[in-house]
Parts: sequence; structure tokens; C-alpha cells
Amino acid sequence: MKPKVLITHNMFSEVLEYLKEHVEYEIGKPDGDISKHELIKKIKDKDGLLPLLVDTIDKDVLFAAPSLKIIANCAVGYNNIDIISAREKGIMVTNTPGVLTETTAELTWALILAVARRIPQAHIFTRDGLYKGWALDLFLGKELQKKRLGIVGMGRIGQAVARKARAFSMDIVYNDPHGLDPEEEAKFQATQLPLEKLLRTSDVITLHTTLTSKTFHLISEKNIHLMKKTAILINVSRGPVVEERALADALEKGTIWGAGLDVYEDEPAIYPKLFGLDNIVLLPHIGSATQETRLKMAFMAATNLIQGLKGETPNNLV
Repeated sequence: MKPKVLITHNMFSEVLEYLKEHVEYEIGKPDGDISKHELIKKIKDKDGLLPLLVDTIDKDVLFAAPSLKIIANCAVGYNNIDIISAREKGIMVTNTPGVLTETTAELTWALILAVARRIPQAHIFTRDGLYKGWALDLFLGKELQKKRLGIVGMGRIGQAVARKARAFSMDIVYNDPHGLDPEEEAKFQATQLPLEKLLRTSDVITLHTTLTSKTFHLISEKNIHLMKKTAILINVSRGPVVEERALADALEKGTIWGAGLDVYEDEPAIYPKLFGLDNIVLLPHIGSATQETRLKMAFMAATNLIQGLKGETPNNLV
């Protein structure tokens, strides 16, 4: 008999065909989000679970599934899963690291350029028929050439962002608790700075850190006020790293010049004041959203799942 698996949301047909060879699966919610009540009901007889980052797998869910052996999260992050309770129950947890590095770095640069050159605002202006001819001061933006890029979190994605910054001849500084060795710093032409100095001196600040108790509201009201009035803040890491209320106030008052967000503090809810500002670009958590990357993520999660159900050590055990 094949192991029983719950897939919380609909999945690519290629991945479902692959899974069908090894497991008997049920899709929890083909459209929309699955509620906690539905999740608990459907997981009772399952051996494996393949959730997305939007699914909260807490203690109640875990203890409702007596035969659950593995949770194969289709995401790099796994803060949606109660890791401690999973460990107590002997449930394996896996993620999908590495696969979305370049894709997320590309989106970081898309946000930087969109904010710096006011591209969404100019697009709406033109689309709405307001463009009547060239003007000297029409949608003036910020140049990036030879400016300072401050990277908070110099892991895989931060490093990929740094590599792409060379095209703009930017001065690269970073802050990371682990740091880079001298050879790596030379490769990226990057200098480690204390966070306060990075915030004070950078023209563009990008966030690529994990979410921990230390990074929650790392970009707080106090730290935002350290930034230049001409600074641009980009967050593609985790929403709660930025205190949204403080960011909205700073953008409204012109304390900083602009921002771009792909993640939110209370996702999918967004701090209402942000919607009324024209110096911010808001995206719906699409950092890894390319056909190539999302398909790789799904296949990686499916492979982890099957390995765990076969009694093997999954490739990406957290």
C-alpha cells in the first residue's frame, strides 16, 4: 500500500504525476487557503505533508496526525512550522534551499530599479493618458551608478545581489553576524560594517536576513531614522524584519526617499497607510515566482517527501 500524503494546495501537473508513482495523495484545498480546522481533519490518517509557506503547521496540527513522518515544506523558509513540536514527535522537516537564489536576487534588482526610477508611477501616468510630452522634471529618479549598496544578510541571496551590483559599479558594504572570510570579501569587493554605519551611509539598503528574535523589527523606527533622506529600502526577506508602521510614517514624512516590499509584517495583510503612498512599490510575495524556479521548488519538495517516506534521509533535512 502506498503512503498517504496531504498536499495543502494544488500543484504543478508534472509534480503530481511524479508523486502518483510513489504515494496516494489528497489535495487539501485546490483553490484558496486551507483552514486550520480542515487541515486537522484531513491530516489525521496521513504519513506525509507537503505544505506551502502560507500554511501554519503548529502543535495542534502536528498532534492531530499520529502517523505523520515528514513535512516537506515547499519553501526555503520554515517559520510556518513548529519545529520544536515536530522534533518532539520525531517528524522530519525539509525545505527547498538554494533553488531560488538567483531568481530572488533578480527580483531584488527589479525592485531597486523600479523604486529608483519610479517605473510603476510612470507606467500608470502613461497608461492613464496623462503623458503630453517630454518635460525636464518628469518623474525624476535616483541614479545607482557608483552609489553605496548596503546588504543586510550576506548569505546566498545577498551574495547574488552583490554580484549583480558590479554592473552599476556600486560600493558594496554588508552586515552579517557570520561575516565573509577575506577571500570572499575580495571576490565581492564588499566591506563588513556595523549595522548602524551601514544604515547611515548606504544609498540603497536590501534585506536578506532570516527571521529570528534578533531580526524581528530590525528595521525599526529608530533605525529608519538613521538612514539618509535619499535612501531606498528593499525587503525581500521576511516581513516582520521591517516595522511597517514606522516605514509608512517615514515614507509619508520624507524621512527616506523610497521603498520596495515583496513581504509583509502580517502577510497577506498590509499596513493600510502604505497603499496611499506613491514612493513605495508593493509586490505580492513573488521573489521566487518564475516558472523555472517554482517548478524546481515543487520537485525538490516532492523528492524530499518521497525520500523521507521511504525511510531515507531527505536531501534537505532542516
